[in-house]
Amino acid sequence: MKKHPFILCGLTGWCLEIFWTGLTSLQRRQMKLIGRSSFWMFPIYGTAALLGPISRLLKGKSVWLRGSLYTAGIYLVEFLSGSFLKKRGMCPWDYSKARWNLKGVIRLDFLPVWFLTGLFYERLLTKPSTLS
Repeated sequence: MKKHPFILCGLTGWCLEIFWTGLTSLQRRQMKLIGRSSFWMFPIYGTAALLGPISRLLKGKSVWLRGSLYTAGIYLVEFLSGSFLKKRGMCPWDYSKARWNLKGVIRLDFLPVWFLTGLFYERLLTKPSTLS
């Protein structure tokens, strides 16, 4: 079975988001740990497939540089897609009540999360697959 990076990244993103939202339900003392996502998130997470070619260009560079560039890319995609969906009343997230938000579509305090997520996707996309 051939590995399709867009599908792999979209499905991985969905799973990560459901896991993350399930964990954050603990803050609201909801012990059912119910996670959630939106159909719109699949193509947004799928764009992480672009990290594959970028990671090959950055091979041998420091983890700080690679992680920072991935974070910037994730913020760019999140801002553009969030702004696009928000204008149409379809944005599944609203960060406007968060302290470090930008136009309600990105949270600057998520920087460490996106840094690690970018490095995770790098590993996912460059590790030899047993699916091939």
